[in-house]
Amino acid sequence: MQKQEFTITVYTENHIGLLNRIAVIFSRRKINIESLNTSPSEVEGIHRFTIVIDELEEVVRKLVRQIEKQVEVLKAYYNTNDEIVWQELALYKVSTDEIAEKVKVERLLREYGARAVVIRKDYTIFETSGHREETNRLIRVLEPYGLIEFVRSARVAIIKASSGFHEKIKEFEATDPSDDLIENEYLGKQQEIFSM
Repeated sequence: MQKQEFTITVYTENHIGLLNRIAVIFSRRKINIESLNTSPSEVEGIHRFTIVIDELEEVVRKLVRQIEKQVEVLKAYYNTNDEIVWQELALYKVSTDEIAEKVKVERLLREYGARAVVIRKDYTIFETSGHREETNRLIRVLEPYGLIEFVRSARVAIIKASSGFHEKIKEFEATDPSDDLIENEYLGKQQEIFSM
């Protein structure tokens, strides 16, 4: 088995400190996070973390189980790139004089699916979205024309086979609560200690 790129999607309540606790899970296992994005989800009050790592599937499976043990985590999934639709946003700042003189801007924008978002005398900022390879190609094209700065967002991804997390929540809410009493092991041990 060899490492491959996985996208982990985590649905959580929005609580202070949760990002830090999730990051600690990765750092304890010495797993580097390639990309991290957090945003509100389609369900009010629930946030979505999108985390990209290169790792073995067995390690990712264990990692997702560990993440799900966090109290505020509702559900975590992991997927390969074939199982998701994903994009990254990129911004490029270039010298306006250089780009206007040496490049046919309209052709460049069409060819790379980019658009100008800011045009000033001293610089122009282009925006495009796509996979990392696509945004990297435009870096190479713009470098000879005075690329001043480049920034890329974290990945945003949607799972192809998912019907949406709000459907899972509806299913959960529709199930009848169990009559079975489940004792919390931790509290049971504490009661034993106090009764001694």
